[in-house]
Amino acid sequence: MAMTFQDARHLLARTGFGGMPTEIRQLAKLDRDDAVDTILNSTNKDAKTSPPHDVMTALPPAEGMKGMTFEQKKAFKQERHEEAFELKGWWYQELLATQSPLTERMTLFWHNHFTSSFQKVKWPALLYHQNVLLRRHAVGSFRELLVQIAKDPAMVLYLDTQTNHKNHPNENFARELFELFTLGEGHYTEADIKEAARAFTGWHVAKYRGAEFAFYRHQHDSGIKHVLGKTGAFGGDDVLAIVLDQPACASHVTKKLWREFISDTLDQHEAERLAVAFRNGGYQIKPLLRGLLTTPQFWAQENRGVLVKSPVELLVGTSRILNLPIHDTVALAKYGKRLGQDLFDPPNVKGWPGGTRWITATTLLNRWQLLQRGLRGADMGGQMHHYANMDELHGAPWVGEESLETIQAVLTPIPPVAPVTENEDHWVVAQQLVIDPVYQLK
Repeated sequence: MAMTFQDARHLLARTGFGGMPTEIRQLAKLDRDDAVDTILNSTNKDAKTSPPHDVMTALPPAEGMKGMTFEQKKAFKQERHEEAFELKGWWYQELLATQSPLTERMTLFWHNHFTSSFQKVKWPALLYHQNVLLRRHAVGSFRELLVQIAKDPAMVLYLDTQTNHKNHPNENFARELFELFTLGEGHYTEADIKEAARAFTGWHVAKYRGAEFAFYRHQHDSGIKHVLGKTGAFGGDDVLAIVLDQPACASHVTKKLWREFISDTLDQHEAERLAVAFRNGGYQIKPLLRGLLTTPQFWAQENRGVLVKSPVELLVGTSRILNLPIHDTVALAKYGKRLGQDLFDPPNVKGWPGGTRWITATTLLNRWQLLQRGLRGADMGGQMHHYANMDELHGAPWVGEESLETIQAVLTPIPPVAPVTENEDHWVVAQQLVIDPVYQLK
C-alpha cells in the first residue's frame, strides 16, 4: 500500500526518533512494506562512535580496594561515578549520531528487558561491553542474545549469579529469567526456580582475569534437576534451551514488543500468530519486527499518538529533528535522569515501567521546562533563531522553509491541543508545538 506523509512520519517516529521533512518525504515514496524493509535493512551491529578511554579501562583491580585509606576509597568511588556518566554521555552521543535509529531503539529496548545497573555492577567497562552485546544482537537472534546475556559479566554480577554455589544456590537469576526475560508470570513454579538455580551454579566472573565469564566446575551442582517438566543433570545452557522450547517464551517477548511499537492494547489473536512464527522461525528478531510493523494495527489511525515518548526519545528526538547542536552529552544524560530515565541505571530489575507512567505532574513540568530552555538555547544548545535571518540560524533550517501544515505534521502525531494560527511566525509555531501536550506522544 502506498504511503502518505503522515504514514512515513509515523513509521520514523515509532522505529526511531522521528524525522525531518526531507527524510519523511524520501520514505513516503515507498509503499509500506518496502519502507519497513528499508528501515530493517539499515540496521547495524556496531556503534558509530567510540567510548571514552577511561570507561574501557574501568575494570575491577586485581588487588581490589584493600590497603586503601578512607579518603582513597572515596576518591576511587568518585572516579567510577564520573566514568559512569561519561559512559551515559557516550550512549547519548551514539543516539544522536547513529544512522540507524532502529538499532539504538532496539538496544535501548533490550537494555530495559535484560536490565543491569551501575549501582549494582559498579564497573563502567562491564556495562559498556553489555551495551555492545545488546547492539550486536539487537535485531538478530533472541536465542543467541539470551545465551550470551546469561553469561555476560555485568548480568552475572547484577543478578548475583556470582554467589550461586552448589551448597548455597542463589535464585535471583533463575527467577528473573523465567518471570521477566522469557516466560512471564504463571508459566513456571517456585520449584522450577529452585531447580534452575542449581543448574546455574558455578557461573561466575573471574575478577582477576579481566572480569570475564568463567565456569567453576567445583562450584556446580551436577545432580539431577526437574525444570519445566524436563528431568536431567542440567547445566545452565540446558535450562536456557528448555526455556526457549516453551511457547510462552515467544509469546512473552512478542507481546512486549507489541507494546513497544504498536500500542498498550494487545490484539491477542494477532500477537499469538506472530509469536508462533517467531518461535518456529528460530527466534529471529528482524522477521518478528517486520511482522509487527506490517500489521494493520500498526498503521491504524487509532494507534497513532497513543504511546508516550520516553525521556531518551524526547531528548534525542528533539535534538535530531530540530538539529540542536549538543555540546555536552553528559549533561544530556543528567537531564534524562532528571526526567526519570537514567541510562545504565534502571530503577530495578523490572526496568522502567514506561507508558503513561513516564508522565507525572513533576516529570511533565520538568519536560516542559527543559524543552523551553533548549529552545531558548540554554543547556541543550542551539537557540532557535527567527527564520528570517537564515545565515544566523543554528537550529533546523527546514522550519523556516516549510508550511505551517508541514511543521505541525512533523512535530505532532495528532492535532495539537492549541491549534496553529495562520500567518504566524514559523519559529513561534514550532516552539508552541514542541510545548504542546501532544508533542509528548508518538
